[in-house]
Amino acid sequence: MIYIMRRTQLYLEEDVWNTLHTIAHQSGTTISELVRQAVREHYVAGSAQRKRAMEAFIGIRRNRPEFADSERYVRRLRSDSRLERIQRASARGK
Repeated sequence: MIYIMRRTQLYLEEDVWNTLHTIAHQSGTTISELVRQAVREHYVAGSAQRKRAMEAFIGIRRNRPEFADSERYVRRLRSDSRLERIQRASARGK
């Protein structure tokens, strides 16, 4: 797999740099790799998690009986007024 990387420069406080330097030395990696990993976990992993949540949500209403005939459902929505729909929904809820 080919990775395209862009170079950037970061200014880190001395205590942060010292901590990263120690961790990098102990784990046999570089400060750059630690920063890349932290960014991936914090930003990229979060977007992957959001994507999974949205994929789980897709189709959540697919087994509802009123959607069995989607064309009829949409035509009914278009044929009456919003007020009538609210009144019907209110009557069902009583």
